[in-house]
Formats: sequence, structure tokens, C-alpha cells
Amino acid sequence: MNDPFWVWQQPNWPHFNWQADALAPLLRTCSQAQGRLLGMLGAVGSDTEVHSNLDAMLQNIVTSSAIEGEQLDVGSVRSSLARRLGLNEEGRITSRSEGLAELMLDATRGYQQPLDLQRLFTWHGWLFPSDDLLLNRPLRIGMLRGEEPMQVVSGRLDRPTVHFEAPPRAGLEEQLGDFLAWFESSRSDAGLDPFLRAGIAHFWFVTLHPFDDGNGRLTRAITDLALAQGEQQAIRFYAVSASILDDRAGYYRILEASQKGTLDITAWLQWFLATLLKSMEQALARIDRVLVKARFWQAHRSQTLSAEQIKVLNRLLDGGERGFENGISAAQYQAVAKVSKATATRHLSDLVEKGCLARLPGGGRSTRYQIQHSAQA
Repeated sequence: MNDPFWVWQQPNWPHFNWQADALAPLLRTCSQAQGRLLGMLGAVGSDTEVHSNLDAMLQNIVTSSAIEGEQLDVGSVRSSLARRLGLNEEGRITSRSEGLAELMLDATRGYQQPLDLQRLFTWHGWLFPSDDLLLNRPLRIGMLRGEEPMQVVSGRLDRPTVHFEAPPRAGLEEQLGDFLAWFESSRSDAGLDPFLRAGIAHFWFVTLHPFDDGNGRLTRAITDLALAQGEQQAIRFYAVSASILDDRAGYYRILEASQKGTLDITAWLQWFLATLLKSMEQALARIDRVLVKARFWQAHRSQTLSAEQIKVLNRLLDGGERGFENGISAAQYQAVAKVSKATATRHLSDLVEKGCLARLPGGGRSTRYQIQHSAQA
């Protein structure tokens, strides 16, 4: 008899094991980052919290689809999410965006509800609404895949490379039932770290690949559900799918290696925890900017500023790719504010005088200005 080739062919499947010592440092760092994130909940206002929640969920939905090569209408998805969060944002709503918003909110806000087969079927239906014109092939929607082998292949048709093969259709109901039973019982397993539980759930479900299509997106929704259950709250400030997309090639590489490996999934869990940590660190940086911005405007609430000055200050406070990390010059101020050169110079001098900006070392045309953080109360 040949040795097992796929992880699900191992004699003790699906009894995973891992090297706890190798994972302990990452688990500690993830827990610390999570603690800082949850601690920030009390520091942001309710309106800011809702908008941060919206941004994180939107990012999660869009990037989860992008991992599969699908580009969504971001405006439509944002509108569908905003409406459900009680925000009034105009935009075209489609059955696709409505389904994706329902799925994301059910996976995160419905974290106390058990994950059963019917809930999975409902999620699958939301992924593939019946009037979606993007469906270019018939799918079994809201039901398990058919009898044909489920493989991910590349290369020539006559000599394909099989990157992954899911367990056969026969016995799939039982295997999926085992997963769902474990997912429910493991919620109260004090000996299983919630981050590890999310990583195991991700790997186990994607290995089963129980549907014709949408398995990756459902896997990541289950991961979000597991993380929400671990945190015992529905507010989402970080988007794991965005960090997976940042290392999409690495994601598929570690999944493929682990599918062809043993039941020791330490390498997969290391990759998963490192990716989770990256998403939390990005969220921490984003929320820190929000808090800095709020403190800045609180400190300068009595200042009389023009609309152009406020626009430029917000750009500087928001940071990111468009935030002029190295400060802003008079020419850049002129371009952003759409004012004359003389007005730009006058505005900048006024902002320095009012303590909103600090003039950086250097003179002439190279003079740059940045936010005066010392002025914040």
C-alpha cells in the first residue's frame, strides 16, 4: 500500500498536533496586540467605532474575494454594509453586495449562534445569489459538491500538476459533521487557545472543500466567526483577509505544503498567527491615527480655520499613502487645497502661528511642514 499523499489520508485524520513551544512566542504577541486593540474600544467614540468597524469589514469582504481573483464593486458592498450598520451612505446596491454583507455580519455579529450545516448552506446561498450574472457555470448552491473529484490543478492538460485534492464525495457529510461538532465543542475548550482554534478551523474546512465553489471565502468567514467567538464581541477592527491577500502566494504555498504533509500543522499555524498579527498591527496603526486626529481637533476646536486648511490638516492627520509622511511643502499645499502660491504660503504661516503645524528644518522651496503634535492636549 502506498504511503499517504494527502493529509486527509493520514491514519489519524483529523487529529492534528503541533509544537506548542514553537508557537508560544507568536501566541503571546498576538494576545498582547489583541489586548491593545480591545482596550482602544473605550477610547474611541461610538461614531468612530462604527466607521472603523465598517472599514474593517469592507476591507475583509473585498480582499477575501480578491484572493480568489474576483474584483468587487467596492461602493456597492460599502452601501450594503453601511445600511445594516445604521449609516446613511448613498450607493448602488446589488444582490451580490447584499449577500456578501449578510454573510460578513452573520459571521461576526452572530458569533453566539452555532455553526451548523443549514447555516453553511445559507452562507453559500449569500455568496452566489440566484440572479448573479457573474456565474458563468452551473453551481450546486446551498448544497454539497457532486461526485466528480475536487482538485486544484495547473500546467498542461495532458500533464497537470495537482496542487490539492479534497477528500472524495463519499463520506463528506460525515467528515463535515465531525468538523461542525468539533467547532461547537471546542468553543468551551479551555486548553485550546482561541487563535489556534481559528487556525485549525481554517485549515480543516479548506481541506474538506465541501462545495463546488466559494470554499476559500467560506473558510475565511469561518475564521472570522472563530475569532469573534474568541473575543466574545462583534466589533471587528482588523481584517485577516487583507493580510492574507498581501501574501497570497505564501498563503497558497503553505496550504499546499501542509496538505501534502503530516498531521503536525505547526508550520501552517506559524504562518497563520504571523498573518493574524500583521492584520492586528495594521489595525492598531489605523486606530492610533484616528485617536491622534480626534485629540488634535479637540485641542484646536477654538481655532478659526479655512475649509482649505482643514482639508490639508486632515490629509496630514490621516497618514497612509496620501498623507505626506515627510511633511508637506508649499507647492503640495497649493495642489491639495487648490489655491494660489501666495495663498498657500499665507495659509501655512497662519497654521504655524496657531500651533497646528511645525516648520521643519530647511529653507526656501524645500521648506516642509508637519503636524505640531506638541500642541495636542
